[in-house]
Amino acid sequence: MKKKMLLHSCCGPCSTAVIDRLKEEYDLTILYYNPNIFPLEEYEHRFNEQKKYVSIINLPIKVINGGYEDFVKFYDSFKGFENEKEGGRRCSICFALRLDKTAQIAKENNFDIFATTLTVSPHKNASLINEIGLDISKKYNVDYLVADFKKKDGYLTSIKLSKKYNLYRQNYCGCKFSIHN
Repeated sequence: MKKKMLLHSCCGPCSTAVIDRLKEEYDLTILYYNPNIFPLEEYEHRFNEQKKYVSIINLPIKVINGGYEDFVKFYDSFKGFENEKEGGRRCSICFALRLDKTAQIAKENNFDIFATTLTVSPHKNASLINEIGLDISKKYNVDYLVADFKKKDGYLTSIKLSKKYNLYRQNYCGCKFSIHN
């Protein structure tokens, strides 16, 4: 029997290669929790692309919208870090907030393990994300999958699958501070 995994997804394109890699081993549920994304229309566009991809691949994967109501909380937590380049302290805070919510939902809904698609990006520090995920897993007593999904051509595969399925690929990470980075 497959373990139940709650997979935090930052967007449909990043999830493509990750889902492809995990679908045989885990019973996947996608959590789209990204209140960092700016503006709201961008958030909705990315969420719709996530649903579109899951629909196209026709697997029994549920997609949960984690909501946008934490938008103000997110931006309040970044105060003082607005001018940092992508990959700085602001990003660490963002990763932690999203992974904490993922672990909380995983615990509340009896998932065996949680993970994130964030490590598929060549712009993200997989070691840092995994360290944060492991710390949070202890807090909620839910296993975390340590992974660097960009390895083994994960990022390249995500680009190819995005093109194949005509998925929208954004040109910035998501927060308003990353738009011009």
